[in-house]
Amino acid sequence: MKTAIVWFRNDLRFRDNHALTVASESEQLLCVFCFDPRSFSSREYGGKRSFRYEKTGHHRARFIRESVEDLRTSLREMGSELVVRHGTPESVVPTLAAEIDASAVYFHTYPTVEEIAVERAVADRASEATPGIEIESFPGHTLYHPDDLPVAVNEIEDTFTAFRKGVEGSNAAVRPTVEPPTLPPSPTFPSGGLETGTIPTLTDLGVDSSTPDERAVLDFEGGETAGLDRLERYVWERDRLREYKKTRNGLLGSDYSSKLSPWLNLGCLSPRTVYEAVKRYERERVENESTYWLFFELLWRDFFQFQFAKHGSKLFEQGGIRRRDIDWRDDREGGDEDAESALERWKRGGTGIPFVDANMRELNESGFMSNRGRQNVASFLANDLGIDWRRGAAYFETHLVDYDPASNYGNWAYIAGVGNDSRNRSFDIVWQAERYDPDAAYVKYWLPELDGIPPEQAHEPWNLSPAEQNRYGVVIGEDYPKPIVRPSEKTD
Repeated sequence: MKTAIVWFRNDLRFRDNHALTVASESEQLLCVFCFDPRSFSSREYGGKRSFRYEKTGHHRARFIRESVEDLRTSLREMGSELVVRHGTPESVVPTLAAEIDASAVYFHTYPTVEEIAVERAVADRASEATPGIEIESFPGHTLYHPDDLPVAVNEIEDTFTAFRKGVEGSNAAVRPTVEPPTLPPSPTFPSGGLETGTIPTLTDLGVDSSTPDERAVLDFEGGETAGLDRLERYVWERDRLREYKKTRNGLLGSDYSSKLSPWLNLGCLSPRTVYEAVKRYERERVENESTYWLFFELLWRDFFQFQFAKHGSKLFEQGGIRRRDIDWRDDREGGDEDAESALERWKRGGTGIPFVDANMRELNESGFMSNRGRQNVASFLANDLGIDWRRGAAYFETHLVDYDPASNYGNWAYIAGVGNDSRNRSFDIVWQAERYDPDAAYVKYWLPELDGIPPEQAHEPWNLSPAEQNRYGVVIGEDYPKPIVRPSEKTD
């Protein structure tokens, strides 16, 4: 009797799950998820001027817990079960495989170094514990299967435009989603009944619990069910896909963009599921520049996944794939106390630059920030403050509900000029603010202390005269901080 184990990772879905579909052909199936303690602890970012940071904050930890709960419910409805353990996968999975004499272990593979190291450890230890066991991994995190690209992954161009044109100019096709499988029963353990395990609380995980701010653009509920519901509401019920390209740079409200990234990055939705929804929408309603643009964004996501598969750990290094030696303030001989203070002000949204501060406060309180906001706060930290970009990327890793290592670190390296673009990516923050928040509605939403300032002056409150400050009820330096630096005036 063939008994298979499916080790769930960042693929917390029942639908379009290749590993689960293959495993369903076995006579018995054991589904497993591990809350790896290493993902919920303080970690050291090594290399030049190493520093410590928290891997997973409460926003993403909550989302993960909810996603595991939803997956367990889905599997139980299909007559199966999800075994949950709080331990390292390389300890848990081989032990379970040996106990039930498993014939195979299936899982999805990912391109980044930590994930690769863990899956190799699982494979090695499972083979030692159960000689002859089959170990097979599947790509499942990208829109395009690596085997269907026009060139091998290690030959992909390092610029997005070249990658996009290569894919679109070839015969590469997106593979269809796989149907949800019928699942075989769970195995019987020689030692007795199946101990399913409890899903740890945030306290169990060592993460502080916190209620998301009611000002959050969306209640990001974890799980495949919530992800499918978001896709249905955004595309079909609210019919927002037809205007996506025009609204995607919005800052307030739930529907200016799809906001599917949390479910995509944790694998509650596969990118192919989103793609098929787009293609169906084009057939049944409208095909325009906006419908293409959502595909375009999925392609950007693929690009970073494949870049990390190509370059490995280089994209996490200070100098990036370009090996640039930049004189970061916090990397100078003897350190820079002012840089550390500036970093902390950036983190808490106290730089004195309203557009930066509003975005950082939204991140801290809700676990989310628009793409436009991410580009601006990243540029300000790296290009205006001159602080090591990895410090900002690590802070995003802690707090973003939609964190993905390739997308996060790839975009940060890109903005800092050490990644996939050699051009100067320094943003003119004030110009950006005036263009994308012309009425200062977003800034005032997250910085209510600036509410009395006229919109045309709210993005540069440091220019207010004492009389104007008195008139508008805000004292710069007391009610709102003076700017840590004057933002540079450069185009993006």
